[in-house]
Amino acid sequence: MAGVSIGTGELELNEVAPGSPPGIPVSAGALVFDRAGRLLILKPTYKSGWTIPGGVMEADGETPWDTCRREVLEECAIEVRRGRLACMDFRRPGPGRTGGVRFLFDCGRVGEAALAGIVLQPEEISALADALDLLRPPIRRRVRAATSRRRLVYLEDGRPVPGVRHTR
Repeated sequence: MAGVSIGTGELELNEVAPGSPPGIPVSAGALVFDRAGRLLILKPTYKSGWTIPGGVMEADGETPWDTCRREVLEECAIEVRRGRLACMDFRRPGPGRTGGVRFLFDCGRVGEAALAGIVLQPEEISALADALDLLRPPIRRRVRAATSRRRLVYLEDGRPVPGVRHTR
């Protein structure tokens, strides 16, 4: 957005300069499990409900995998070294929410030492079924789809797409 002044009357925040392609927000999340297979979930103070570690991709050339690793480190102080792309979900924009592309990486299991640096509420490290009950619906659908298969899952608005096969 070089040359674009925010709030000066030229362009307002989130507006696209004439002739520029529209930006599509991209975010990445992480499935992080403890040695017992329980899922790490968070209840951030800046938004409602329970979620998984993750956030919005920076526009500086950051990749979805970089975003996943950065967000887990920022939110949980856990350094993720490996992962598997488990789900990609396209969310259409709706009233009061931005659409975009959501990447979900299965980052596997972390040891007790990695979790020792975090003060966890009991709900924050939960059996998958319990965690699914706590997660907000769009994230719940994404996590459920990603954990029910060992292959990449493609979704739109958190739901399977007719005509797109997912092999087991």
